[in-house]
Amino acid sequence: MREAYHVELEQLADHLAAMSVQVADAMERATRALLEVDLSLAEQVISDDAKVDDARAQCEEQAYALLALQAPVATDLRTVLAAIHAAESLERMGDLALHVAKAARRRHPEPVLPDSVRPYFAEMGEVAVKLARQTEQVIHSKDVEAAKTIESEDDQVDDIHRHLFTVIMDRDWPHGVAAAVDVTLLGRFYERYSDHAVSVAKRMIFVVTGKMPGYGSDEDL
Repeated sequence: MREAYHVELEQLADHLAAMSVQVADAMERATRALLEVDLSLAEQVISDDAKVDDARAQCEEQAYALLALQAPVATDLRTVLAAIHAAESLERMGDLALHVAKAARRRHPEPVLPDSVRPYFAEMGEVAVKLARQTEQVIHSKDVEAAKTIESEDDQVDDIHRHLFTVIMDRDWPHGVAAAVDVTLLGRFYERYSDHAVSVAKRMIFVVTGKMPGYGSDEDL
């Protein structure tokens, strides 16, 4: 019975890892849609979001079934609880990629971003997707040090996000209020996406150590 239970736990981890791939692909495509003014890519992200929602529902259903099969103890219980919370964070990552894609679609055929800020979003997109792909690996490996690396690399996105405020608040900002609002919202989407990747990594640390690392800025996510 215990062996079968652990097989089920491994399958749950596989489903979470697959969600990480989905949301990484979504943000990668959404960023390209944003930077390249590509409507077809934006539409693909928007239509694929339902698959991420379905994946979360499947993970939660499997997790609750595991809780009902028998009373899990210690690491097994932590694994199931972490999976429920991780699936929620991964779904939110998919939603944030969706928001980026919708912004690209809303402004099409005009670009959303002024040329002066495009490099910042290219970099944030690259780092955010990298974090999501690292999350997939950490879900499989339960490597605590690799999980901590995700948190430290998230600082890069936070730094760019803060810098964007100085750019749009500059008195010489020439692009108007609408562009400033777009840049502010989009920067927040990338920052929150990366914070959710950190949240998933912290759940994996909890599985291994039994201790939840401090949340800091992502307590209110």
